[in-house]
Amino acid sequence: MTVTRLREIPGIGVDVIGDAADALADPELLRLENLDTDIRPPRLAVATTRTAVDDDDANSYLPFQGHRGLREAAAAHVGRLAGRAYDPDTECVSVAGGLNGVLNTLLATVEPGQEVVLCDPVYAGLVNRVRLAGGIPRFVPAEPSADGWVVDPDRLAAAVGPNTAAALMMGPAMPTGLVLDDRHWSALATACERHDTWLIYDAAMERIRFDGRPPDHPAAHDGLAHRVITIGSASKELRMIGWRVGWVVGPADILADIRLVGLTNVVCQVGLAQQAVAAALSAPDADADVAAATAEWRRRAVKIVDQLAGYPVVRPHGGWSLLVDTRPLGITPGQLSERLLRYGKVAATPMTGWGPSGDHYLRLVFANEPTDRLADLGERFRAAIG
Repeated sequence: MTVTRLREIPGIGVDVIGDAADALADPELLRLENLDTDIRPPRLAVATTRTAVDDDDANSYLPFQGHRGLREAAAAHVGRLAGRAYDPDTECVSVAGGLNGVLNTLLATVEPGQEVVLCDPVYAGLVNRVRLAGGIPRFVPAEPSADGWVVDPDRLAAAVGPNTAAALMMGPAMPTGLVLDDRHWSALATACERHDTWLIYDAAMERIRFDGRPPDHPAAHDGLAHRVITIGSASKELRMIGWRVGWVVGPADILADIRLVGLTNVVCQVGLAQQAVAAALSAPDADADVAAATAEWRRRAVKIVDQLAGYPVVRPHGGWSLLVDTRPLGITPGQLSERLLRYGKVAATPMTGWGPSGDHYLRLVFANEPTDRLADLGERFRAAIG
C-alpha cells in the first residue's frame, strides 16, 4: 500500500467469493456468501420509486441533508423505538446507506489514535471504517454457547476507557446474530458517562430478532439517550439494498458535524429512492411487513442449523447470517470455503480480518436462499468435507 491508512485494512472476502460464484454461473450453486435477500421490498416502496422517475425534484442533489419527508419518517421511526422525540431538521440526516452513515459518524467523533469498542467477531466493514477514520479497534469477545452468542456486559463496560471515542454496537450483530439488551446498555451507560464517550448504534437489523421481542434501543435508556447516535438503513429490514438510503439520528450538535462530513464525503443520497424509503418506513403495516420477512429468515436459519446438526454451527438470535467454527473440523475457514465451492456447490465467505476471532469462522448467509434450496445443505457439506 502506498498510503498508511490502508495498510491495516484488508478486503472483506465477500467480493472474492461472489466473483468466483458469478464466474461459475451454475444455477445449482447455493449463494450463501453475500448479504442479499430474495424477499422483495415492500410493494409501496417499489411503486413510489417508479413514480419518482418522473418527478423532477427527485432528480436533484438537493436538499443535501435528505428530503424532509425522509428525515421526518426516519426521525419518527427511531423516536418510536427509542421512546423519545427527534427533530427531523436538527437531529436527523440522510446518508447513502448505513455504512456511509457509520463512516461519516466515525469521522465526526473519532480523533486519530482514539479507540472504538466493538464486539468480536464483527463485520470487517465496520472494523475497516474505524481504521479508515484513524481509530484503533478495541475488541470485546463474544462467546459461542449452545443457545447462541453472548457477551458479558461488564467486559463491554471495562473496555471503555479514557482514550475511547465511541462504542460501536450492533444488534442483531453482523455476522453473528448477537443480540444486546438493557443489561449491556446499563453497563455501557455508566462507562460512557465516566469517560464522556459516544455510543454509536448500528440499527440496520434491530427488528430482525428471532425471539419475537421488540428492539432494545440504547437511547431508551435514560443514562444513554444524550450519547446515542443511531444509524439506520433501508437495506436489511426493508430489503431495499439497491436504493442506498440510510439515516443518522442523534443530538443536534454532533449531527451538525456528521452532516458536514456527509457534504464532504458522498454529498447526498439517491434522489429517486428517498421518498420510497420514507413511504416504507411510515406505512401502517411496516412492522408487520418486517415481522413477516423475519419469520421467513428465521425458518431458513433453523433449516441450516438442522441440516448441519453435528457440525460446529453457532445459532443466531437474529440477522441474516450464522457462523461455522472450523477449528473442530481441522481446517481453516478458507479451506472449507474452497472445498464447499468445489465439491458442494456452496458459496460461503471465510471471515479473515473480521476481528481477532475471524480466522476461526466461516459465514453462511441464510437470507438469500429459500428453505427448499437449503434442504440438501448437509449432503453438500458431507460431499465437501465428510
